Amino acid sequence: MEDLICKAVGLCGVVLVSLCGLAIFQFVWWRPKRVEMKLRQQGLRGTSYRFLYGDMVDMNKLMAQSWSKPMALHHAIAQRVNPFIFNMVQTHGRISLSWNQRRARLTVADAKLIRQILEDKHGNFRKPPQNPLIDLLTMGVSNLEGQVWSNRRKLITPAFHHDKLQGMVPAFLSSCSSLVNKWKELMGSQECYELDVMPQMQIFSSDVIARAAFGSSYEQGKRIFELQKEQVVLVIEAAQSLYLPGFSYLPTKKNKRRYEIDNEIKSLLRDMIEQKQMAMQDGKMDGEDLLSLLLQCKDEGGRELSIEDVIEECKLFYFAGQETTANWLTWTLIVLSMHPNWQDKAREEVLKICGNKTPALQSLNQLKVISMILNEVLRLYPPVTTLFRYTLKTTNIGNICVPPGVELHLPVILLHHDTDYWGDDADEFNPERFRRGVSNAATAEKQEVAFYTFGWGPRYCLGQSFAVMEAKLALAMILQNFWFELSPSYAHAPHTIITLQPQYGAPLLLHRI
Repeated sequence: MEDLICKAVGLCGVVLVSLCGLAIFQFVWWRPKRVEMKLRQQGLRGTSYRFLYGDMVDMNKLMAQSWSKPMALHHAIAQRVNPFIFNMVQTHGRISLSWNQRRARLTVADAKLIRQILEDKHGNFRKPPQNPLIDLLTMGVSNLEGQVWSNRRKLITPAFHHDKLQGMVPAFLSSCSSLVNKWKELMGSQECYELDVMPQMQIFSSDVIARAAFGSSYEQGKRIFELQKEQVVLVIEAAQSLYLPGFSYLPTKKNKRRYEIDNEIKSLLRDMIEQKQMAMQDGKMDGEDLLSLLLQCKDEGGRELSIEDVIEECKLFYFAGQETTANWLTWTLIVLSMHPNWQDKAREEVLKICGNKTPALQSLNQLKVISMILNEVLRLYPPVTTLFRYTLKTTNIGNICVPPGVELHLPVILLHHDTDYWGDDADEFNPERFRRGVSNAATAEKQEVAFYTFGWGPRYCLGQSFAVMEAKLALAMILQNFWFELSPSYAHAPHTIITLQPQYGAPLLLHRI
C-alpha cells in the first residue's frame, strides 16, 4: 500500500513538473513563435524571435554605438536617436516586425495607420503592459485604461481649459522674469557669456510647474524634482534590462531605492495637498493653481478625486510638464542659434507686437513667427520620439490582421522626418511649412496629418495648451533681452533619456541686447 502511495505521489510530482515545464515552454518560446508565424504568413518582414531577450541586446548595442560620439551639425537626427528602428524601417518597410523581449513589436511608420491606431474609440488598443518599476515614475491618467481612464480624463479635463490657464498667467510671467533677471545677473557687465541653457530651462520649467500647478516656487518643489531625476535614471536602467515577472518585488538595493523615492515623493505631495486643502478651507487661496482646480474636480455624481488620485496626477504633471517643455525650449534656442536669420525674424516680431514690455496674454496669438518656429522645432526634435500601443484582441491594421498581445511601436520621429510627408527638405529647418497651421503643414501629395508631438485622438496631451503658453512667453521674453549663438564647445548629439535631449548639454554664447 505504501509503495502505491509513493508511486502515486511520484507520478503526481512528475505530472506537476511536466505541466510547469510545458507552461514555461509556452510562455518563453511557443507563444512568441506562434505570433511570429501568424504575422509572417501575411508577408511581414523583420527579425525572428530569439529566446527571452528578443532584439534587446542588438537595440542596446546599436544605441551605444550611435551615442558614442557627436554628429554633424544638421537636423537629420532620426538615425542617431533610434538606430535600430531606423534600420528596421529602411530594411523591412513601414510596417516591420521586431521583438521587445518576448513580445512581438510591430513598428508602424505610416501616418494613416498611426492615426487609425491613435483614434481608436473601441478599445482595440491600450498602453502596453510594462515593468511595474517603470510605472513608479508616472502614473495618473496616462497609465489608466478603459472606463477608469474615461472617468478620470473627463473629471480632470476642465482644469486644463483655456479660461483656467488664463488664471495661471501671472505665475508664468513671474517665472519668465526670474529667468531673464538671473541671466542678466550672470552676465554682469560682460558683453558675451557662455551658458549651458539645458539646466537653465529645466530649472525654469520646474519653477513654472511649481508656481502654476502648486502655487509655490521652484525652491519649495526642488526636492521633488531632484527625486524624480534620480528615479528617471533607475527607470531607464529597468527598461533596458530583462524583466522577469516578480522581479519588482525582490528587495534588491536598486528596487529598495526606487520605492524609497516613490514614497518620499508621495509624502511631499501629500503634505502639499493637505496644506492646500487647509488654506482653501480658510479662504486664503483663490484656487487658480492646478492643484486647487484638481481638488475641486467633481464628477456628475458629485464625487471628488481621492487624495491618492490627486497625488498620482501631480506626479505625472510634475514630470511630464517639466521635462517636455524644458527640452522643447532647449532645442528651440539651439536651433535658433544654428539659424540666426530666423532668430532675427522672431525677435523682430516680438518687438513689433510687444515692444520691450512684458508680453500680454492677448498678444500671444499674434506671434505667428514664434508659433511657426516652435512647431518646426517640435517636428524636428519631438520631446517624445515614440508612442506605444498594445493589441488586446485580434485587430486589423490596414490589411494586416494583428493577433492580441502585440506591441505597436509608433516612431513619431521617423514620421516627422519622412520626405513622403514633408517633402525633400524634411530634414531642414523651415518654419514656413507651418504658415497655414499644423493641419496643413505636411505636403499636399499625401493629405495626411503627420505631426503627432502631442499625440492624437482621445488620448491627446491634456497639457498641450499649458506647454504652448509657457514656451511662447519664455521665448518671447528671452528674445526681447538677448541674442545667442552656439558656443564652440557645443556638440550636436540628440539622444533619448525618456525624452529627447542634448547628450552633452547646450552651451550657448549669450549677448545682452
